[in-house]
Amino acid sequence: MDNRIKGDNHFIKAAAILAIAGLISKIMGAAYKIPYQNITGDIGMHVYGTVYPLYTTLIALATAGFPLAISKMIADRTAVGDTKGIQQIFRVSSITLGILGSVFFLITFLFAPIIATMMGDSNLTNPLRAISVSLIFVPFIANMRGYFQGHQNMIPTAISQVLEQLFRVIIIIVGAYVVMKVYADPYLAGSIAVFASTPGAIVSLIVLGYFYYKQKRMQVALPLQVEESFEVVPDRVLFKRILKFAIPICLASLVLPLIPLIDSFTVINMLTYSSGIANEDAILLKGAFDRSQPLLQFGTFFATSLSLAIVPSISEAIVKRQQDLIHYRTQTAIRLTFLLGAAATVGLAILAKPINIMLFGDTNGTSALAIHAFAILFSTLGIVSSGILQGMGKVNLPPKYLVAGVITKFALNMVLLPIFGIAGAALATVFAYLVPTVLNLRAIGTEAKVTQDDKRKYSKSAMAVLLMGVIVAVAAIAQLYLLDPIIGSDRILNMVVSLTSVTVGVLVYGVALIKLGGITREDITFLPKSAKIISLLEKLRLL
Repeated sequence: MDNRIKGDNHFIKAAAILAIAGLISKIMGAAYKIPYQNITGDIGMHVYGTVYPLYTTLIALATAGFPLAISKMIADRTAVGDTKGIQQIFRVSSITLGILGSVFFLITFLFAPIIATMMGDSNLTNPLRAISVSLIFVPFIANMRGYFQGHQNMIPTAISQVLEQLFRVIIIIVGAYVVMKVYADPYLAGSIAVFASTPGAIVSLIVLGYFYYKQKRMQVALPLQVEESFEVVPDRVLFKRILKFAIPICLASLVLPLIPLIDSFTVINMLTYSSGIANEDAILLKGAFDRSQPLLQFGTFFATSLSLAIVPSISEAIVKRQQDLIHYRTQTAIRLTFLLGAAATVGLAILAKPINIMLFGDTNGTSALAIHAFAILFSTLGIVSSGILQGMGKVNLPPKYLVAGVITKFALNMVLLPIFGIAGAALATVFAYLVPTVLNLRAIGTEAKVTQDDKRKYSKSAMAVLLMGVIVAVAAIAQLYLLDPIIGSDRILNMVVSLTSVTVGVLVYGVALIKLGGITREDITFLPKSAKIISLLEKLRLL
């Protein structure tokens, strides 16, 4: 019993390490795009925002399922002490991933001119070739991370992930700044930005190699067993086993990157050929459209963390067959996500113009940014509801529903881009997340139905969101009217308006939620540091 508890604690700690490392990496990955755009302008943003989705799609296709497949197979061999079998898995998977990475590198590098033309901008050839180099290294990173995770050692993965992102971000910002100062070439700056994935990957490999060497030297690996006591598996059989396990996960992971990839291939082309906009202007519009991406990433941080926590908690309740607990945890997770997602959506939609000026210096793409705000609500609900379905054992449903979202995105881009421009593409993105989210929630409803009490809480939450939205709008308008004659800089004025309005919105929303009953003491216990939060609210006489 003690060993089981110890194992459970180790698993929870390992999951927490990966979750924290992932969160740090995502924060860095979203934050740098703002100064990058300030340095390179909308053309630089277009280069990165158009090329990078192709890279993430290829990475998902080539590697996404392999760390999980390799870690599972190595864990199985570790459990019985088959050290030689572990080394065989590591060797075969290294060769497999090395071949896949090389193939994708050659395809991207050699066909870069064709791909760039298909994207509507022949100047993307060099950025595509620049990013293709990292496809050689990234598969080996996936392999080594799977190796360590199979040994239940998450530290190498976490450290390598954070350092990889840190070095990448430093190179992007410094490289873009130097190139723009010396050459004033946003395409060259974009090439440096996407190429930064390569030195980042090399740093990650060095870190993982260090831990691998250290593990071997300290003889952490299990002692070699008698070879005859284990099944001898030919390399080709092991190769098929790895692919059989990894390919479905790779295909499932492929779906989400396809949504921005559709924009990479359709936005410029549709604006140019269907709307009659000059290619140069279409490129600038695509860059303005991509401004929304870091804000959408920031909006999903909470949902990603909650999703990681909800899967085991729902699974536990299902194993114990505690229907009330399943309903409580499910509806609480969805409602908390709605509370934060709706507030972020309404706040960003109302403050789209001042936030756009504050972060990016002008109003280009404001309408698309305001519409994109609604993707925050549906994407966060989609992430959490997918986690709930996984916890319920319905692991095949979320990928299927995401496919429906991708089809929706492509179809609506074709229809809406010629009519509304980049605002139409933003609206298509909103529906691309709305469709799978609705399907997820419908599937969850069969296991944890929404009660009348849940509906009352949702209505009270909606009232709080509405109240917050009205007060934020009034606060923003009043500040613009009062401060415009005083503050000479348009950017500083909108920074003051944005930050003040957000602060007012957070305070009003928090008080409104508690006073209207949209969130209760019981709900707060679901949050991290709940005791401190409750204590503070009691001191403020809000609870």
